[in-house]
This record gives sequence, structure tokens and C-alpha cells, in this order.
Amino acid sequence: MKISVITASFNSEETIERTIQSVISQTWDDIEYIVIDGKSSDQTLKIIEKYHSHIAYFISEPDSGIYDAMNKGLKKATGDIVCYLNSDDIYSSVMVLEHVVNCFKKNQIDVIFGGVSFFRKNNPLKIKRVYKFDKFDASLFAYGWMPAHPATFIKRTLMIQNGLFDTEFKIAGDFDYLLRMFKNLKFSYECTENIFIHMQMGGASNKNLITKILLNKEILSSCKKNGIKTNLFKILLRYPKKFTETFIK
Repeated sequence: MKISVITASFNSEETIERTIQSVISQTWDDIEYIVIDGKSSDQTLKIIEKYHSHIAYFISEPDSGIYDAMNKGLKKATGDIVCYLNSDDIYSSVMVLEHVVNCFKKNQIDVIFGGVSFFRKNNPLKIKRVYKFDKFDASLFAYGWMPAHPATFIKRTLMIQNGLFDTEFKIAGDFDYLLRMFKNLKFSYECTENIFIHMQMGGASNKNLITKILLNKEILSSCKKNGIKTNLFKILLRYPKKFTETFIK
């Protein structure tokens, strides 16, 4: 099975090399690596060029945001499985993609949801928080919960059915995408507590209070668009629950 790994980047000179090395060091060798850059003005492009022989498709041009870039990558993907790896995230081990493929083959499923850990900026070895679960159902979207998108692996045929990311969303496009998939399509999936991704803290949805407010507004908008009954109080209930996640000091 071929896996298409898509990385969207923009002025990611501090982290992009670490991300690329994480992909090309995987033990699974049937990888189609796609990098979509938003016309970076720093050293990102020079770093990417160093690894051009490992990249199946690369483009650098202006876009309208991360979900526009993700759509461009999805349109170019030809793998049996598609996943996204942010330009400041890395795989938790060199065997992640091999493990994922074996799960798909063994269990004959359409989607795998895994766990993620969070590390302080530029210190991947210092894990601060872990988010993992062993089950998920569509009712949790009404509370603002979603599977960790970077640790989600989906058959490309299912993604084609689900369509593209809605670029009207600036932060919650992945929430909306997975909500649409659960609402509109029938598919088999597996939730695993395996940590697939190490994510750098301070991503787009958690930079500051303003981005958190925007995230919650977009989650409410997605739920309304998809006919999911919820309200701001229910959405905010997930924050106290976050404190029960595993914290590592």
C-alpha cells in the first residue's frame, strides 16, 4: 500500500527540516511525499530543495490558507492512504507508517485514528502533554471533540467521496472535514492509543486567546452547517476535560 504524506508549509525554516527527515526516515518505503508551500520568504525553500529527491511533488505559490494548501496536496495524491503532517510536527518513531499499513491490511478498515503528544517549541524530546483515546463516535463533535487530524490516516477513495476541505474555515477546517465524513459516509475505522505524532505546542488553533475564540466560533459554524445541535456552553465543556489528559512534567 502506498501512503501519500502531505505537508503544507509557510515560512517554516525553523522546523521543516525536522519534519522532512521524519518522513524520509520511515521504514515503510512506499511513500509519496507531497510538499505544498505558500510562497515562503525565509529559508524554507532552500531547505526543501536539499531533499528534492525524496519529494514526489512540490510547489511553492501563494494560497488562501492551510486548507487551500491541503486541498492542493489532496488533488495530487495517488496513494492508497492519505495523511497530513504539519511542517512543525514529526512522527513518533521511524516505524509509524509501517505500523499503520499493517493495521489497514490486517483489519480491512478505511480509517485509523491515533494519538498525539505535544512538545515545547524546538524541543521534541520534552513531551509535555498527551492526547489519546481508544474510541470515538460522532456525538462528540457536538462538544467540540475530534480525532487528532495529524494522527488520522484515511483511504484516498474515502477522501474522494468526502470532497475537499472547506477553505472558508481558517482554523477548524479539519474539524469540519471529519465531521462531514462521520455525518455523510459509511466507513469502518479503528481508534488506537498508539502515539503516532509529536506535535509542537502553539499551533494555529492554540496560539493565543484570539485564535481560541475563532476556533470555537468556527466549530459552532461547522456544527450548524452540518445540522449538529450544540451551543457554546457544550463546546466549552471540553476545556475542563482537557485537564484530565496526561501531563508529563
